[in-house]
Amino acid sequence: MELKILPSNIANMIAAGEVVQRPSSVVKELMENAVDAGATQVTVVITDAGRTLIQVIDNGCGMDPDEAVLCFERHATSKIATAEDLGDIITYGFRGEALSSIAAVSEVTLRTRKEGESLGCEVRFADSRHVSTNETACPVGCNFAVRNLFYNVPARRKFLKSDNVEFKHIVEEFTRVALTRPEVGFSLTHNGRDVYVLKPAKSLKFRITDLLGTGVVGEVVDVAADTSVVKLRGFVGRPDTAKKTLGNQYFFVNGRYFRSAYMHKAVMKAYEDLIPEGVTPSYFLYLEVDPRSMDVNIHPTKTEIKFEDDSVIFQVIYACIKESLGRNSAAGTIDFEGGNTGGMPVFSSRYEDFHPVTEPTPSTDPDYDPFVREGVQGQMDFSGHDWNSGEYRTGGLVDRRPDYGRLFEEKTLPTTKIIILQGKYIVTPGKEGLTVVNIRRARERVLYERFLRVLSKEGHITQVSLFPVTVQVGVENRLVFDSRADELRSLGFDITPFGNDTIVVNGVPEGFSNEAGKVQSMIGDLLLILSDEGASLPGVMESRKAQAFATLGAASCEELTSPIEAQRLLDALFSCDTPEFTIGGRRILTHIPVGEIDKKF
Repeated sequence: MELKILPSNIANMIAAGEVVQRPSSVVKELMENAVDAGATQVTVVITDAGRTLIQVIDNGCGMDPDEAVLCFERHATSKIATAEDLGDIITYGFRGEALSSIAAVSEVTLRTRKEGESLGCEVRFADSRHVSTNETACPVGCNFAVRNLFYNVPARRKFLKSDNVEFKHIVEEFTRVALTRPEVGFSLTHNGRDVYVLKPAKSLKFRITDLLGTGVVGEVVDVAADTSVVKLRGFVGRPDTAKKTLGNQYFFVNGRYFRSAYMHKAVMKAYEDLIPEGVTPSYFLYLEVDPRSMDVNIHPTKTEIKFEDDSVIFQVIYACIKESLGRNSAAGTIDFEGGNTGGMPVFSSRYEDFHPVTEPTPSTDPDYDPFVREGVQGQMDFSGHDWNSGEYRTGGLVDRRPDYGRLFEEKTLPTTKIIILQGKYIVTPGKEGLTVVNIRRARERVLYERFLRVLSKEGHITQVSLFPVTVQVGVENRLVFDSRADELRSLGFDITPFGNDTIVVNGVPEGFSNEAGKVQSMIGDLLLILSDEGASLPGVMESRKAQAFATLGAASCEELTSPIEAQRLLDALFSCDTPEFTIGGRRILTHIPVGEIDKKF
């Protein structure tokens, strides 16, 4: 086999496989370049979730014609010149791989002009080849238009997800950059619709509000710490606001977003014994360290960072959050012994001189006889009462009172063979003893088989809420709901979009609770189900979804208190294909023979 050097366009396409994984990768790289160029306004325009167009416009320093062509060459960079420069990196990009990789898998047009130049230039690249350079009139800064992404790599384009999924990833990258530069204005438009229009913010808290809503800011507390190794600033969520869904967890170091499972453990350790298992708090943590004490060059996307003193930073994060939660979560108490009574009124020793205190005097009637009718003398003769006629005979007089007795004539109060035990179990007599049914598991089995039929296109029933519930879910999660709208509708959820980051729940499937608080909680769990892309085989996928929805519905149901409701649940359970066990194999019901009961006596 002959050894040879790959052509530059093929080498760039291989490199692009690491840097440009999907449309959101292009957005990330171009936005970071814009911020590095000193822009105060960055505009992102997306068409068809980036398949057709990704355009990033900035008012940064711009480039001259020679630089505009050179920037598309591999390893062309203005950030580093010597090996020592790698230790002082504080900018986003530095390796010069982004633009060459983008140009290898798309058609790129760059319009740019430097301050003081009368004309700018337009440069076109396609398939890593320089197509043309022309003079043009344009504003100061750069305008990158990336069209037909992966047009020359059909396999990569084929494996892109739906538009909603791909745009969700774009929103994630947009949010990460926007959170690092509150002083910069950002806007994001998709298919002609404004998704974000962010003006320069006075502070990070205002930027978080603009991006994620006032609800998120209202749920966090400040954290701050200064040490010789790291300076920490940011916000963490109150324990009671932790959610099952991952979202709003951000680490930044020296203005760069990064991921770290190790540092995430530091956060979660600070919440030990404060939050239940399976939920995650929000956090926005900004670290400042000496650039020489970290390595950002270990991954092509530069989202993984290695710290020289990672154990020290771990302890700082843990201690800082722990202290902040303790300081902000302490409820106000009243110190009765020390005289600290808060806002409780204190009366002076002469209060009774001006406001006499008198005891009420009860009035009595010593002649009152409860067995004598008012205005009628004589004793009540119970033996003279005709219970069927409703007549009371008193002192020879007939007193016709309302015929309460006739209300129950020839009727008996209903007796029931069902006992509801502490809202957890249904106990009912059987042929040879007692049958005990676990209410929650019974509901889970009934809902599972119902959803399985629905997913097999057999129809659904929706409970319409009298008062629709509005839930702010954020732009990214709104896109999840939008992408699964048809599936949710088929299952019985009536959910409509509202604005860019909110949904309105008008109805839920039969068996679910439509109480506002439970609907709010349900939405978080629903997001987990909708975000699960694990199963691909139709049969497996339908079973997993049905099980997830059934578990969600059983958890959200109101407490069962009526014997009539209990009977309905039993009827539904015993009409199931497998009433004895849940889909996970847990027992739903058990029989206690009379012999076992006899042993107790």
